[in-house]
Amino acid sequence: MACDLAYITDRLLNLLNTPSPTGFTDRAVRAIQADLDALGVKHERTKKGALTWEIPGKKSGKHVTFSGHVDTLGAMVKAIKPSGRVTLHMLGGYDWATIEGEYVQVHTQTGRVVTGTVVNIRQSTHVHGPALRELRREQPVMEIRLDEPTFSAQDTLALGIQVGDFISFDPRAQLTPAGYLKSRHLDNKAAVALFLGVTQELLKKKPTHTVAFHITTYEEVGHGAATGIPAHTDELIAVDMAVVGDGQTGSEHRCTLCVADSSGPYDHDLGNRLRAAAKQAGLDLRTDIYPYYGSDGSAAWRAGGNYPVALIGPGVEASHAYERTHMDALRDTAELILAYVR
Repeated sequence: MACDLAYITDRLLNLLNTPSPTGFTDRAVRAIQADLDALGVKHERTKKGALTWEIPGKKSGKHVTFSGHVDTLGAMVKAIKPSGRVTLHMLGGYDWATIEGEYVQVHTQTGRVVTGTVVNIRQSTHVHGPALRELRREQPVMEIRLDEPTFSAQDTLALGIQVGDFISFDPRAQLTPAGYLKSRHLDNKAAVALFLGVTQELLKKKPTHTVAFHITTYEEVGHGAATGIPAHTDELIAVDMAVVGDGQTGSEHRCTLCVADSSGPYDHDLGNRLRAAAKQAGLDLRTDIYPYYGSDGSAAWRAGGNYPVALIGPGVEASHAYERTHMDALRDTAELILAYVR
């Protein structure tokens, strides 16, 4: 029996529209907790702010944990310029060019949210001409044009904006009639929504062995799963976006098994067990290597995790930019998880 894709999509759109840059994730975690409460599932927060829940299995002796992360790319206020504009400190790894022109929200300590747009210091082609096209997009030339009448640093400070305030990017989430979901932050809110859909299904029919789901909040800066993975974990399967592009076998329409990334190879035997589950379920599981990628599985191993780790996920195009996947990939990933735990 397949997961409820309509439910997964609804929960994913809700999460995508809930700001959660790394370090500012509490609102998104609380949204997940509310969904779990609605399903009647007990859950726990770690001291670090991560979230874990379990579905008991029909047999004892083996515990499989699936990890995903709800933190996203974002920024913080680095400085307030004499002009009143704001400079950015990057959270996560992205190219500055991929956020130029993006709408943002500045989340102040008072709770006030101030909107704005990421621009560069030579934004107008009519003023700067060729100098705009020659400008290399880097931190010193990028700034936020606030949607308030600010003409000085004092004006901006009067809005409640301070150095260290978090900045979230507008996800612009859209589900197209052809089944494509395009949005920022599919990395990795797609996995979190899948976990909710899989949980809903496992409540109807138990897994063979106990299954845990662990949502981390610092993956984009490299240490999300360094702590908090349930102590009784026998296998860890990280679920994150699968990178789609030239030289890759993955597809926006398929689930991918990542066999190696910048941290090295993942566990061969666990990967083969996932391949076998995919074959039995009739899924077209792709296999790839990501040389510029790391996951919560990598962080857990670096922290001393004593269990095999594998990495799977739905294919996502334009990773760490304005991303896109297809409902087919979400379905296949959910079906692989179900096939494996059953």
